[in-house]
Amino acid sequence: MSPDSVTPVSPSPDSVRPAAEVNEQIRSLWLRAGGSLSAQEREEYELLVIEWAAAIRSTVIEAA
Repeated sequence: MSPDSVTPVSPSPDSVRPAAEVNEQIRSLWLRAGGSLSAQEREEYELLVIEWAAAIRSTVIEAA
């Protein structure tokens, strides 16, 4: 993981980042990696996807 990247953590319901922000970080990771993720980048990607899914869920819950 690069030193300037933010390691995502399991967010609490009150601290979920917007899905668009997490998505931008995912896109940035793929661009930095040149389309092929190392094992460490893959781990970061998986955590970001989990965080993105939580953000999407919170949006759906708010809409309901």
